Amino acid sequence: MEFNFALPPELSLASTVLLALILAASGVMSGLSGFGFSAIGAISLSLLSPMLAIPLLMALSTANQLLSIGQLRADMKPLRQAGPNSPVPYLIGGVIGVPVGLWLLAILPVPTLMTGFGGFLMAYAAYSIAKPNSAWLKVTPNTRSSLVVGGVGGVLGGFTAFPGAPVVMWAGLAQLSKEEIRSIVQPYILTMQIFSLLLLAVFHPASFSAEFWSLLLLLLPVVLPCTLLGITIYKKLSAVNFRRIAFFMLGSSGLGIFVKGVHAVKTLVPAI
Repeated sequence: MEFNFALPPELSLASTVLLALILAASGVMSGLSGFGFSAIGAISLSLLSPMLAIPLLMALSTANQLLSIGQLRADMKPLRQAGPNSPVPYLIGGVIGVPVGLWLLAILPVPTLMTGFGGFLMAYAAYSIAKPNSAWLKVTPNTRSSLVVGGVGGVLGGFTAFPGAPVVMWAGLAQLSKEEIRSIVQPYILTMQIFSLLLLAVFHPASFSAEFWSLLLLLLPVVLPCTLLGITIYKKLSAVNFRRIAFFMLGSSGLGIFVKGVHAVKTLVPAI
């Protein structure tokens, strides 16, 4: 089958450079925190149609996570290792939750839910950064709670495209180390992205057009070196600074979800 390199006609040279800069920043921040690639990458929706941007972000995020996990494999826990601080219960819950989220997408007022959830994430992140350490609410994960948190992430990921938020919040409440947080969050996000890409391939194969593959080939050499830069910075971070960056990324993700929700609500309300 012959492949023809074809960029979207709406992308000028300046727009292509801007897109590369946006995704370069996404790579750095995701390499630094272990999540949030799509939070910054969602800005690309102003340059590309959702039909093209969403699978592109999923594919680039998958490559980003594969590289990051490979670089930090000494900190990753093997999947055969069971327990509440293993990624396994979160993964099982997430895989169960994604179809539920897609079902809710069809029957609930998703723009309103996105706006509310985005606002909650921003408020939670701001409070978490500002509050003293003595004000932390400590939780103790167990297998059942890990399954539930993973499931909630899968459900939310079905209509926000950010399944990692509940897992990041839960890991923060459990006061896990930065290595433990990444060993749970990154395999979880990677699995959810691959699962979502498979669902897209089955139900929306037209998403993987020549324009998609062309942009993917063009942008991978931009994203992956920036991911390595983010990982290099991460290795030099203290636990306190990593926590601050994690909550900053959580708040940024909330802002992205909030803005998308508000925009979607406005498009549903007739002009007066």
